Amino acid sequence: MATQAIDVASVLAAVRVIVPKLRENGLEAEDRRWLPDENIELLEKAGVFRMATPKVFGGLEFSVTDQAAVFAEIARGDVSTSWIASVWVSSAWMITLFPEELQKEIFATPDVRISGGFTPSGVLTPAEGGFVLNGSWKFNSGCRGAQWNIATSLVQHPDGRTEDAIALVPMREFTIEDDWNTSSVAATGSCTSTATDVFVPAHRVVPTDPAAFEAALAQLPEDWQPTGREYGLYSYIISQGVATFLGAARGALELFLDRLPGRGITYTSWTDQKQHPLTQIQVATADAKISAAEALMHQTYQILQQRADAGEQPTLEEKAAVRGHSAYAVQLAKEAVDVLYNASGATAIQRRVPIQRFHRDIEGLALHGMILLASSLEVHGRVLLGLDPDTPLL
Repeated sequence: MATQAIDVASVLAAVRVIVPKLRENGLEAEDRRWLPDENIELLEKAGVFRMATPKVFGGLEFSVTDQAAVFAEIARGDVSTSWIASVWVSSAWMITLFPEELQKEIFATPDVRISGGFTPSGVLTPAEGGFVLNGSWKFNSGCRGAQWNIATSLVQHPDGRTEDAIALVPMREFTIEDDWNTSSVAATGSCTSTATDVFVPAHRVVPTDPAAFEAALAQLPEDWQPTGREYGLYSYIISQGVATFLGAARGALELFLDRLPGRGITYTSWTDQKQHPLTQIQVATADAKISAAEALMHQTYQILQQRADAGEQPTLEEKAAVRGHSAYAVQLAKEAVDVLYNASGATAIQRRVPIQRFHRDIEGLALHGMILLASSLEVHGRVLLGLDPDTPLL
């Protein structure tokens, strides 16, 4: 199928078809602590990994709302698979902010898979023609299946000056430590990646100073700049991650309802659980929480898209709201899954029953620092009160 013929409806339809297979593969993925090759191949065939790639490079250039809809659909099948897809796609979107030569190199593969993170735990030492990179990056989600890695680092100049920069390095030049043994989202394979004396050509190192990003964008050919796709960096990444929680909560509700027919309530006279008023209240409560989270994020995505369409960055107040509302939507989704899990009975603790994995995965993923409820609401509250946000992550 030609790229031009693929729209969000086509990708969503393709993903919807594979949701049962993703659920079926969930236990295998957790046992091997990484996604089965089949999951990756199915997503690639559906066009998922091209969603943020500019059309000029053969990509789909989907909006933030459309990308989120796809991630949520994937999460109905498997939480880890959705999280990895969002990491790879959001990292590809970041490349659209970088200089021309680097974009050509990275997007030579339109469905490129890129891992990495924002913690500057590496050092770049200037060398002839580029830099030498050393460092280790923990919690590197998706590194086991990525082609490129974003290595956020400090450039150590000979005169003692330092500056933050991002290095784009082929994943094959890192060693990956098998240290991801967790009770939730085990299949993300978020291992530690290490670079030892890796040479990085100068064009693959980009300062993180906002002015440098703006200068790179200004120098790009006009037809390279995706119309309405220049979102605020952290607002985009944080809000996109929430889509996995929304889909996971919907998936958990479906799994709960699928298991309900024929189930009684043990040690009671109730032979049909769905007839019990408490179960009815629990299902309605979970659905309301999920719907509220979806509505909150729909509003968030609309704000980001309106700013991008106007060629503007979100205001400080809007960035703070994105962070606060995203974290609150995660909390609502988490609460919904908790209600459903606690109503599922003792048989739900079996590893072959997917709802217990959804419960563990969403609980663990909600501890991610960028969407942690208390710190995110603090930032939002500070800005609402006219105070400095006291964080660069906006």
